[in-house]
Amino acid sequence: MPKTRVNLRKDVQKRADTAMSFRGGKLGLMLAAVCVLAGCDTTSGIGKLFAANSGGDGPDEFAILPTKPLEMPESLTTLPEPNLGGPNLVDPKPEHDGVAALGGRPERLDSQSTYGGEGALLAAATRFGIGADIRGVLAREDEKFRSKNGPKLFERWFKTDIYFKRYQSQTLNAFEELRRMRRIGAQTPTAPPPGENN
Repeated sequence: MPKTRVNLRKDVQKRADTAMSFRGGKLGLMLAAVCVLAGCDTTSGIGKLFAANSGGDGPDEFAILPTKPLEMPESLTTLPEPNLGGPNLVDPKPEHDGVAALGGRPERLDSQSTYGGEGALLAAATRFGIGADIRGVLAREDEKFRSKNGPKLFERWFKTDIYFKRYQSQTLNAFEELRRMRRIGAQTPTAPPPGENN
């Protein structure tokens, strides 16, 4: 009788060990699957460099703007042609409203013309030449830079913000530039000492 009890106890212990090893293996497989899936990155563009990027198409509260009240035109025959994707007559134009409030002429914001006094400024700014497709060139160069300097495996896993780290070599040190300008005698505004965030 005692022998049977011992055998029974051994049988129960063996089954418990088998169940525990099965649970441990299952837990290990689940943990490995979570790690593999955490390494998957479906974001693209500059959002890869930001940890805060949600990647969703959810609502953007800053895209919701109040519009001006609708107005009935004087004549329905003189309405402009529909402009798909273009501005609406009732869309808010904060820049235009600000210029008008300060006594300026907001229609100049939409104009491509050069007005008096701007010719000298434009001549000085373009004295070394200007590329016609500069925005496209910069966008392509930046995309190439970001593809080479994207987040590493652990940075993706832990959603580390690497934007400023990656662009540090292209960042102007404001205090070094301030000292350089003062050395050559240029008038500079006052600035807080380094280390103070004002």
